[in-house]
Amino acid sequence: MKKKYVISIIAIILLLIGIIILFFWPPKFELKNGENITLKYGQKYKEPGYKVTRFGKDYTKKVKVKSKINKNKLGTYEVIYEVKIAGINFKQIRKVKISDNEKPKITLKGDKKVSICPHAEYKEEGYSATDNYDGDLTKKVKITKKDNIITYFVKDTAGNTTKVKRTIIKEDKTAPVITLKQGSTITLYLNETWKDPGYTAIDNCDSDITNKVETSGNVNTKKLGTYKITYSVTDEAGNVAKIERTVKVVNRPVADGSSIIYLTFDDGPKEGTTNVILDILKEENVKATFFVTNSGPDYLIKRAYDEGHTVGLHTASHNYQTVYSSVDNYYRDLKQVQNRVKRITGYESKIIRFPGGSSNTISKKYSKGIMSVLTKDTVNKGYRYYDWNISSGDAGEVSTASGVYNTVIKYLKKNRSNMILMHDIKPYTRDALRNIIKYGKNNGYTFAKITMSTPMITHGVNN
Repeated sequence: MKKKYVISIIAIILLLIGIIILFFWPPKFELKNGENITLKYGQKYKEPGYKVTRFGKDYTKKVKVKSKINKNKLGTYEVIYEVKIAGINFKQIRKVKISDNEKPKITLKGDKKVSICPHAEYKEEGYSATDNYDGDLTKKVKITKKDNIITYFVKDTAGNTTKVKRTIIKEDKTAPVITLKQGSTITLYLNETWKDPGYTAIDNCDSDITNKVETSGNVNTKKLGTYKITYSVTDEAGNVAKIERTVKVVNRPVADGSSIIYLTFDDGPKEGTTNVILDILKEENVKATFFVTNSGPDYLIKRAYDEGHTVGLHTASHNYQTVYSSVDNYYRDLKQVQNRVKRITGYESKIIRFPGGSSNTISKKYSKGIMSVLTKDTVNKGYRYYDWNISSGDAGEVSTASGVYNTVIKYLKKNRSNMILMHDIKPYTRDALRNIIKYGKNNGYTFAKITMSTPMITHGVNN
């Protein structure tokens, strides 16, 4: 009897245990795409799906899904699936990893293949590095150099690496540049002394190689004709540059009844007018004289000089009160514009034109008798000053191209030196110039630039 009682108790206990086990028996979670999913940085998580069953019964619709996945932050996140059955909560976890498999990008400034001079050292042109996750990684770029290869390396926080190489080629295939002072064509008068005005030779690798220039050819100023002087230079890499200068020896257009036109321009240079005037003079093969100030771009003064025109001195400031308040102030102003011309051309000009001309009366307002002093003192100091005997009227009397043209040709005279005052800052003077030149050529005039040997044309002094 006692034995049966024990057996019954055990059976009851086993039954209760079975009931309890069945009661707490977990459902079956089926997660599509598995329990572990890896996404790229920035990729949005999309639930691939799931199914929950228990003892053949579907509980999928009762499942609650919880997740806090930040697609913009690397890490491993959990998606929790919860279902409540018979008052008991069951859950399953899916792990979602946001990973970064994208390599950083390195961008080189300049080319990946760089040519430099044989004796030069490469100067880093710059670079930048960016990463889709870390952002700017430029400061983390490591640079190594081996032979002619520069390697740029960077690693992001996810361990992705990038390498970029730059190749440095040491070579020189560029020929030097020879620049002829006073241009490639020079006109000399018969029996005038020939002196080469000079030249420069600049090489991209060897810098100034003027002392290596070799010249050939000669000029016989005792015989009319056209002569060629050849300038050649070779850089260390063997690149050769050659240029020719043409020297024309002609009869002097003076003292024989010749009719000469001196085209002179004041107040420049100025972009938009002086450059066009230089184009016209070059096309017409005419030389002129430019009395410059401290205004305007340097390159136009350099161009005028290199193309064989005379660069004279007008005034640095063109402020009458500044210029004519004293003799010292005049020379101070003159020296400023003289230094500018020398800096640009290497030539120390001593051909001048007084602001307002030597006959100006405005100087009386600031210093009585100053022009009487300056007209003598400048000559004693080795300067040559030039006024004019024809005014184009472009300073105020006329303001059209036809007005400038008609004024000039009206006062031209044969068998004399016609020194014309014009201003290269005036567009109507620019526009009248070609017709003035054509008129002169068609009517037997010779064009010339002012030189230190040109007889001075001066006004009467009024102060």
